[in-house]
Amino acid sequence: MNRLYAVVIGIAMLVVAPGVASAAPYPRPAANQQAIDSVISRALSQRGVPFSYGGGNAAGPSRGSGTSENVAGLDPAGNVVGLDPALSTVGFDASGLMVYAFAAVAKLPRSSGAQYQVSQKVTPDQALPGDLIFYGPEGNDCVALFVGNGQMVETTDQGVALSPVRTNNMTPYLGRIIA
Repeated sequence: MNRLYAVVIGIAMLVVAPGVASAAPYPRPAANQQAIDSVISRALSQRGVPFSYGGGNAAGPSRGSGTSENVAGLDPAGNVVGLDPALSTVGFDASGLMVYAFAAVAKLPRSSGAQYQVSQKVTPDQALPGDLIFYGPEGNDCVALFVGNGQMVETTDQGVALSPVRTNNMTPYLGRIIA
């Protein structure tokens, strides 16, 4: 009976996340695989770094962006304080994390929508580690990095994290930067 439940749950997982959870291995050239491993390693090295809207660049986490209307001033240590916590938090937003992760091998645009536009589109059943998972129309809401085994590196309210792939609001295509 337990086997039956396991089979039913396994089939349900394949229906909920087709392809992404069970991506077949793809023989990449060794140099490309090394680049992908580097991208994934860079992204994973940032686990726990806080979320900061507009934060992050090729060099790593940075203060987020905001508008001058939101800034109250500087504290005695010279840190920005104000109504917008992104201005005083050093961290990453989703697209900033991808810019950092890929910085050693490719230059990505800063916004997730622009990253979606420049990436090679692949269907979820073709997903490979190192592919970008986009959310929202044309990838404008968010982006995460597929690392394999149904997992992705993403920014969350608690910071950069390794999470199960979510299919809710996912664009129909993932983006491949390195073939």
